[in-house]
Amino acid sequence: MLDHPELQTLRDLVRWGASRFREAGLTFGHGTDNAFDESLVLVSHVLHLPTGFPEHYLDARVTAEERAQVLDIIATRIDTRKPAAYLTHEAWFAGMPFYVDETVLVPRSPLAEWIERGFEPWLQPERVEQVLDLCTGSGCIAVACAVNFENAHVDAADISDAAVAVAQRNVEQHGLQDWVTVIKSDLFDALPAQRYQLIISNPPYVSEEEMAQLPAEYCHEPEIGLAAGSSGLDVVVRILAQAGDYLAPDGILVVEVGNSEEMLTECFPDVPFLWLEFERGGQGVFLLEAQQLEQCKTLFTQVAGRGD
Repeated sequence: MLDHPELQTLRDLVRWGASRFREAGLTFGHGTDNAFDESLVLVSHVLHLPTGFPEHYLDARVTAEERAQVLDIIATRIDTRKPAAYLTHEAWFAGMPFYVDETVLVPRSPLAEWIERGFEPWLQPERVEQVLDLCTGSGCIAVACAVNFENAHVDAADISDAAVAVAQRNVEQHGLQDWVTVIKSDLFDALPAQRYQLIISNPPYVSEEEMAQLPAEYCHEPEIGLAAGSSGLDVVVRILAQAGDYLAPDGILVVEVGNSEEMLTECFPDVPFLWLEFERGGQGVFLLEAQQLEQCKTLFTQVAGRGD
């Protein structure tokens, strides 16, 4: 890539990167939703600047070496279509930074908003003692739960060895080894006999049709964290069939299903899913109380047994 000596300030570089991203037709959605913010993330990373630095920093001049490094990472973003988080190895969730690589999904779930709110009024945050995060990936949901439910121990389960390693790294990064236990488990299979006040999950929920249409950026994420059969419900149905055996009588199950919301309601028209609303944007997250899970257990088990 040419040196472009006319790009002399942070503002110049951020604007130039955003223009190149739009010109290249990149897709966003892994921590940012537009070309400008994506460019800002990469420029800040290269220049070792904190998130949310003062605006007047944008007018600071850069050295020739710094400019070359910024231009290089901008070119890499365009050429590889890798989301910025995989180039910086950092993503933010619930106001906290997390290490990420291509063995885990980039944190972006709207669940952060409800975790911060403690899922009131269904739960009393100070009384929550046991939380389970299924399909933990990077561990961001588990860590956020441990921070926001101050008296709770969190079990974080994932089937992937690589994800377990990343989740453990993030648990240690946040100093929560005494509060979060990372477990390799195919959903509930390897979990201890335990009842949880909150079972929370952002499982794979992308249908075969959606998988075939994903932009290149999403193809850098692990397929095991996205794909969930022809309907996108393979993993969700298994969770519904088993969660009642691990949920406390006053507990709740919260699961993100994204665009599979419509398919799930069609599959279970009589189940009283409560679809949570979000002030900061997001959809496709349901909540069920323990009693509701128990009432529908036979139905869930039958569908899970058919593999629908």
